[in-house]
Amino acid sequence: MPIVWIDPGHGGRDSGATGNGLLEKDVVLALSVAIKRKLEAEYDGVQVLMSRDRDVFLELSERTNAANRSGADILVSIHCNAGGGNGGFESFRYTSVSSTTVNLHDALHAEIMKALAPFNVIDRGVKSQNLHMLRESRMPAVLTENLFIDVASDANKLKNPDVINALVNGHVNGIARHLGLTRKGGTPQMDKANVIAYGKEIQNGLIINNTVYVPLRALAEASGDRVAWDNQTKTATVTKPQ
Repeated sequence: MPIVWIDPGHGGRDSGATGNGLLEKDVVLALSVAIKRKLEAEYDGVQVLMSRDRDVFLELSERTNAANRSGADILVSIHCNAGGGNGGFESFRYTSVSSTTVNLHDALHAEIMKALAPFNVIDRGVKSQNLHMLRESRMPAVLTENLFIDVASDANKLKNPDVINALVNGHVNGIARHLGLTRKGGTPQMDKANVIAYGKEIQNGLIINNTVYVPLRALAEASGDRVAWDNQTKTATVTKPQ
């Protein structure tokens, strides 16, 4: 069973960013709880653990130590941004990471921006930075900065339940896509796979539950083989040409 660790930033005496009537610690806790509930309610075989589920202060080392002990498969640290400017959404991974972390990061960022598309949120991009939660976590880890508390236009979006739902859906869809989770009573999350076989591009490749699938005929023909199909016995036979 995949284990997802959700880390709501700040908490307790550490309010995080403040502005426009919002406290970062409250916004990210609400987001995190909703992400956990939606993931576990809608997908089979996934467990979501959290650094905190209430307004308490935790040191960064407490968060990563607990996550590492849990054996979690991935970690997502949830934050809001500050610093003025035009606002927007951005996400981070550590400066030196595995391809699995890159895949998680890309899936999360893409799905969140897709969900936010109706709300004209600025895409500030996929970035890397030396942050404790990303550096000290032993599993693939991504930190999301969910709009700017101190930018009035972003703060107004964060007060909109539809935007909050979009942020929740984006995180859930990105996690499910990366882990290949299966919806309850539904089909697995699928993503397109780019496949090159014997120097030729194979069309219609798919990633399902972290496994790449390609059409047998296209793969065989790329290597110069032949495929015969027996519809009665439902048997495909691959042979070398005579």
